Amino acid sequence: MTAPPALSQAEAFARIRLLRSPNIGPVSYRQLLARFGNAVAALEALPDLGSRGKTAYRAAPADRIEREIEAVRKAGARYLFHDQADYPALLAEIESSPPIVTCRGRLELATKPCVAMVGARNASAAAVKLARDFATELARAGLTVVSGLARGIDGAAHEGAFPATIGVIASGIDIAYPPQHVELQERIANEALLIAEQPPGTEPRGRHFPSRNRIIAGLASGTLVVEAAPKSGSLITARLAGEAGREVMAIPGSPLDTRSHGCNQLIRDGAVLVSSPDEVVELLEGFTGDPRSTFRVNENGANFDYEELRKLEWGEAKGGEGGDVVTRLLTKAPIAIDELIRQSGASPAVVQMELLELELAGELERHDGGMVSLAG
Repeated sequence: MTAPPALSQAEAFARIRLLRSPNIGPVSYRQLLARFGNAVAALEALPDLGSRGKTAYRAAPADRIEREIEAVRKAGARYLFHDQADYPALLAEIESSPPIVTCRGRLELATKPCVAMVGARNASAAAVKLARDFATELARAGLTVVSGLARGIDGAAHEGAFPATIGVIASGIDIAYPPQHVELQERIANEALLIAEQPPGTEPRGRHFPSRNRIIAGLASGTLVVEAAPKSGSLITARLAGEAGREVMAIPGSPLDTRSHGCNQLIRDGAVLVSSPDEVVELLEGFTGDPRSTFRVNENGANFDYEELRKLEWGEAKGGEGGDVVTRLLTKAPIAIDELIRQSGASPAVVQMELLELELAGELERHDGGMVSLAG
């Protein structure tokens, strides 16, 4: 297979400017390139093509693109274009794949078999540990773990798989979000792979997260949902994976915990139930584009409340000392108290006091080995 010719500086600049121009997205961008042969010609044609509008069409200002390119360089990142040889092959297969991304780190990680791992931000302690353990084993088996650097399941997946992990962010390549993951994001950029679709300097907005999710799903042969509520960004990622003909997997959970309802629903709708990393490896080993899962979104399932999703994406966990932090982390699955202290960020004394209060209220069950769970 012949490698595509190297982009000239003028064409690369024109492509960035074209994509940043008003009302141009991945599909229209590709259509313009196909029609005019290159971005330089497409930019010249834009004013005429946009003449039906009430005001004269203006492409993105050249000086703005110059500032963007300088910001990418300053961040230690590089541009990756859709037709370059090192653009991830699986991502290129999806119809809405981003024509241009910025990245930092080891692009070769995206050439390995990849699995996406996603789940709740307000995840239970047991699910966070499970995600971390799964990711560790999947990385040992040779898979690259892809996730979105959010709190909860995403962060645990990155940590467990490190450095065999790809972080896809909803902001510009130079913006770290959430604040708790500033150090993790920088580690991924330096030792693994960090990818952003938005221009540098872009703060994450609610509408950016579903776009980021399609990249997470597109990079991987399959998506594993660890814990998720019925309406969440994780289910958008699963839907996008299903639409792309990729494997959709879910770990079942207690019907009494709303954070498991999304996973249980996915399984009812055709996602493959998995209970061990070996089962994930078996499903994705030699994946040929013929998924075992039958999960496909129906029309009713596609209607997400994006304002509600924005609140979910931006909602910060209550931090600091106590409150209901420990209660939020608990499910009916036993978890070590040390793990609760680690994940809550509260002091051992505060965690022990809240556990005592729960126990006195009849809401806590203690198990051998310093493990606790919600009673019932």
